[in-house]
Amino acid sequence: MSVRWYTVVVDCVDVGAQARWWAEVLGWQTVYQAPDEVVIVPPHALEKADSTPVEERGPGLVFVPVPEGKQVKNRLHMDLAPRAADDQAAEVARLESLGATRVEVGQTSDVGWIVLADPEGNEFCVLSSRD
Repeated sequence: MSVRWYTVVVDCVDVGAQARWWAEVLGWQTVYQAPDEVVIVPPHALEKADSTPVEERGPGLVFVPVPEGKQVKNRLHMDLAPRAADDQAAEVARLESLGATRVEVGQTSDVGWIVLADPEGNEFCVLSSRD
């Protein structure tokens, strides 16, 4: 027996702003919005919603409020990779223009990823192009 990965929950102070930011970053869409929860999913999850069993749609991101801001380095993070036609530097520049900031977490200069943080300080990595 095994379980199914259902979703990733992001604790945040400003639920709406964080959900909008990540939806813009990923090109995802909001499917549910309330004061205490916002859910975003990839476009294909909506396109196939009527014809695809829920267990085959894949996880989304759920944003829920917490009273405190982020305090320490993430123990879990996302790795994002530009499409083959895009390059890492251009994607990092786009994310920075949306409000991401560069973060030093002890990585050396010769690694193939760049660590950024979202507007509430959650770290994520931008890898080199992959397809």
